[in-house]
Amino acid sequence: MTTAKDGIIARLAKKLSEVEANELKATLVATLFVFILMASYYILRPVRDAMASDWTDSEVSFLWNINFFVSAGIVAVYGFAVSRVRLRSIVPAMYGFFATTFVAFYFGISLFEDRVLVDKAFYLWVSVYALFNVSVFWTFMADTFNAGQAKRLFGIIGAGASAGALVGPAIPTLFAGVLGNDTLMLIASVSLLMVIPLVFYTYHLKATELGNAELQADTSKAVVGGNWWQGFQAFFTNPFLLGIGVFILLYVFIGSFIYFEQKNLLEEFSREERTQILGSIDWLVNVVTFGMAFFLTGRIVGRIGMATALAMMPVLVAGGLLILAFAPILTVLLALQVFRRGGNYGLTRPAREMLYTRVTREERFKAKPVIDIVVYRGGDAISGTLFAFLTDGIGLGLAAVAVVGAAISAAWGAVGVWLGKRFDSVKETRTKDE
Repeated sequence: MTTAKDGIIARLAKKLSEVEANELKATLVATLFVFILMASYYILRPVRDAMASDWTDSEVSFLWNINFFVSAGIVAVYGFAVSRVRLRSIVPAMYGFFATTFVAFYFGISLFEDRVLVDKAFYLWVSVYALFNVSVFWTFMADTFNAGQAKRLFGIIGAGASAGALVGPAIPTLFAGVLGNDTLMLIASVSLLMVIPLVFYTYHLKATELGNAELQADTSKAVVGGNWWQGFQAFFTNPFLLGIGVFILLYVFIGSFIYFEQKNLLEEFSREERTQILGSIDWLVNVVTFGMAFFLTGRIVGRIGMATALAMMPVLVAGGLLILAFAPILTVLLALQVFRRGGNYGLTRPAREMLYTRVTREERFKAKPVIDIVVYRGGDAISGTLFAFLTDGIGLGLAAVAVVGAAISAAWGAVGVWLGKRFDSVKETRTKDE
């Protein structure tokens, strides 16, 4: 055990955020890990979203439909890898693979005359990466910390994500006009490689300072086993996992509606200007998120329960959408976007990730990517098609779409209450025999 419990930093951390002394180092490493992940992603995100304003709602909706099938295929390949390859190798290999692909995009751009085709391929691939990198990270965390630790620590680790999301968008905001969007791809890929040593160090801390080695004594050497399709099977046969999928699906619907309106409002700006504006919005969102995640999330979940924690943001977002329906103006839309995303990163997402400490290890590594990626991208495909129909098809305006969104958000909150009650009633499933 570490002697850090006698130090000033350990005592201060426990007082401010309920981190025990033996958990401090692992929490800091995990926070740095997700900081780098989110910083690299938020360099790429404004570059990707700036491209979308050049295309119609129907074009973007079509890309989202393609993305669903691409994501489903990649998740199937990932499930096969988890069944056959040592877990110690899966996580770093995945991040190394994505870093390599972004380098390939950087050098491959000059080889194609049709830049639109390359842009759309890049848009799709960043969208795949956006969910995959975060899903794998939280799977890794749910397999590293036990349920009690997750309740106290995931909010703090989520603050690392917010900090990375503060630094990441600052780079395109300040330098997109100087460096250009292509160079930002290379910067993101290099930074992504930095997480690989942290993966191996986290394995070490799990077995030593966290004291969780007895939960899965062979975590670093074993493979999960089974078949690649068992993640899909578990999702459809386990009501708890199915509930998480519905919760995410409804969240995606809300985010998609707001995303399309934002895209349309930025149409009149140049691509570099859009990149800078979107980077600024990302930065503001994560300023709000950081303090909330570090100081409040763990305490909120511990004191008011998981059901209330999961339902809080859906109810508040429903109210915000009703306000938008009566005042359909840009200022209200952007304020709602900041509030929705900040609340998701600061509260809803960490609380949602705690749910996976109540499922088996195989379900975490196989079913979780199905939910986080296939279900999420399926929600994109459905909601994108629906939005294109409502706007391009029958010509509904922002106010009418906001009313539809408020109803969806209310259903989202109801599912959150059900999941939270199930979480509190089920004992942790991780045992030595997993």
